[in-house]
Parts: sequence; structure tokens; C-alpha cells
Amino acid sequence: MIMIADTFDSRARANMEVALERACLLLPAGAEQHENRRYIASRILKCADDGNVTLSGLTDAGGRAAHELCERLARPKVSRAKAHKRGSVSPLQQNIE
Repeated sequence: MIMIADTFDSRARANMEVALERACLLLPAGAEQHENRRYIASRILKCADDGNVTLSGLTDAGGRAAHELCERLARPKVSRAKAHKRGSVSPLQQNIE
């Protein structure tokens, strides 16, 4: 597990926090759940690990992650019954139904 405080200086950590907040503002209302914030934060952290700790670089990475999440949230969810008809339900799920 990466210790952010030990790896990055205070300016880089502040840039990461600002980038995360900016990216979360791009999510639709109600989508700023912990798991979505965590996903965005992981993408920002990867950017920083790759050596880009500028505010613009981190903000871009967070924005791309938020855009990916928005696309996922916009996709219609397929019910298990429909998935079963299409044959995409696992054998375990078939036993549950």
C-alpha cells in the first residue's frame, strides 16, 4: 500500500486533493459515492506515481476518470432475467434464480 504522505510532498498532495474535488464535480448528482471517489483518486494517484504532480496533469487524469464513470452510469443496466435469456448469466446465478 502506498503511503501518500511519505511519497509526495505537501504541494503534490494538495494538487491531488484539488484534482479529486474538481473531478467529483463532474459526476452527476448522487454519483459522488465513496467507490466512485476512490476510483477517481486511484487514477489521480497513478498519474502522480508516473511523475506528473502538476495540478493540470492531475486534474486531467481525474477528469478522464470521471468521464469514464459517467459513461458507465449512463449505460442501461441489464436485469438478470434479460441476461439469462441472452445466456450471459453464470451457472451460479442460474442456480439462484
